[in-house]
Amino acid sequence: MELIKPGIGLVFWTVLIFLVLFFALKKFAWPPILSMLKEREIAISDALSAAEKAREDIKNLHADNEKLLREARVESDEILRKANEIHKEIIAKAQNEAQKESERLLEKARLVIENEKKAAVVELQNELAKFSIDIAEKILREEMKNKQQYDKFIEKSIQDVNFLKP
Repeated sequence: MELIKPGIGLVFWTVLIFLVLFFALKKFAWPPILSMLKEREIAISDALSAAEKAREDIKNLHADNEKLLREARVESDEILRKANEIHKEIIAKAQNEAQKESERLLEKARLVIENEKKAAVVELQNELAKFSIDIAEKILREEMKNKQQYDKFIEKSIQDVNFLKP
């Protein structure tokens, strides 16, 4: 029963040790503990504000990235549009040049054909004239076997040539 009813001496010494320990803790232990808690509170508060600032910075960076991405898309669309226009211009220019070249070649072919046609006509005329002279020569030889006929023919030809001269 001694534990249920403590003696006055035990209570006195227990209270005395408690008070000494309480004042010792209050004087030596609590100020560093409280300063550490205060420092920790400040560190946590700084960390929270830094995290909030970092969150804002990330939000701003995300907005900037979206803006840059939109600008890049617009710029790439513009570049593609210009490239497409240049492509169409190059094709149109090439078609124009090809059309002009084909017309030039066609005209050149027409001239070559015309010149060859004229040359063929001239050659045919020359051949015909040569053939006519050969036939006339053969006919004249046959008809002018004697000297008298030959002399008459020459005189008549000379008169015809003189008649043609003014």
